[in-house]
Amino acid sequence: MPFAYLDRDLLDLNIRHIAAAAGSKKIRIASKSIRSVEALRYIFRADDRFQGIMCYSAEEACFLAGKGFDDLLLGYPTWEASGIGRLVDRIGEGRRIVFMTDCLEHVERIEQIARARGVRVPLCLDIDMSSDYPGLRFGVWRSPLSEWDSVRPVAERIVRSEWVRLEGIMGYEAQIAGVGDNAPGAAIKNGLVRLLKKRSIREVARRRQEIAERLRSLGAEPKLVNAGGTGSLASSREEEAVTELTAGSGFYSPGLFDHYRDFRYAPAAGFAVEVVRKPRADIVTCMGGGYVASGAADNAKLPTPFLPEGLELLSLEGAGEVQTPLRRRGNPETELALGDPVFFRHAKAGELCERFDSLFVVSDGTVIDRFATYRGMGENFL
Repeated sequence: MPFAYLDRDLLDLNIRHIAAAAGSKKIRIASKSIRSVEALRYIFRADDRFQGIMCYSAEEACFLAGKGFDDLLLGYPTWEASGIGRLVDRIGEGRRIVFMTDCLEHVERIEQIARARGVRVPLCLDIDMSSDYPGLRFGVWRSPLSEWDSVRPVAERIVRSEWVRLEGIMGYEAQIAGVGDNAPGAAIKNGLVRLLKKRSIREVARRRQEIAERLRSLGAEPKLVNAGGTGSLASSREEEAVTELTAGSGFYSPGLFDHYRDFRYAPAAGFAVEVVRKPRADIVTCMGGGYVASGAADNAKLPTPFLPEGLELLSLEGAGEVQTPLRRRGNPETELALGDPVFFRHAKAGELCERFDSLFVVSDGTVIDRFATYRGMGENFL
């Protein structure tokens, strides 16, 4: 200890549920949530509906291409010239890799590098799907492209180019996919979030459909219309314009995905740390454990004590750099001794793998395999 684990039985359950939630749509796997080549391969083998990867950096996409993966969509724009160049070379070798863009500068930079290498490069337009209401932005700050008026100049520039082509559009409705609506003790907030989600689902569908139709009128038929995330599969799959959905976090199902009303996936991944002190009868202290997730700093980004049941973080210490004290609530059946493991769940999916070289794969209570993480393969992309 510490070590990270992946419960294969629960992963299999999540795989089945995600495939069912996507309906008839193809599912592109978000690699940022997995961050293990062997885990990616395992998921792809499970169901033919899993096709393609949404990568999070040019370096990662190049790495995965080198491992034999194809149909790679960069989920975010890239600017660094050498990274773009390496991927353009891969495209020239016959790999299907699509760059993400959201402005004229992105298009022109990729075009310049593509021209120098004599390779025509496919592009995807990132459409912002946030909803703006008076005094409230319901969503995240991503692309400057939202309605057709902002999309049109970039799309027309791509259509005119000899060295780039428009492959498709992506719109991630983060306010639907990534916001829980069933948090305990927050009935009023939950109700408001559900109302905003319902309105936003209609708006997102209208915007995506309109942009896809307008692109066709320019002679730029989008072959790829990507939507969704784990938390919005059920709504995104209903859109006729959508050709594929993205899912990632649901495979591991981290702590942030516990509080959705319409679905609940199984906690398939986590980590264990060792009890090394007992400063008081009702407190045990573990070595390490301070694996805090990214995002706005709040308690939701802390890892959650999972097993044995009946343990909680201390509000004044939280999860620490080198030690994490835990209070035993009530009268738990399990008495912890020095050297015993305490299992935690990370708040976000893929960030767990940045802390460990491997995932111990468990089935029916037995370790059956060991999947290397990116880190364990000597890679660190962001």
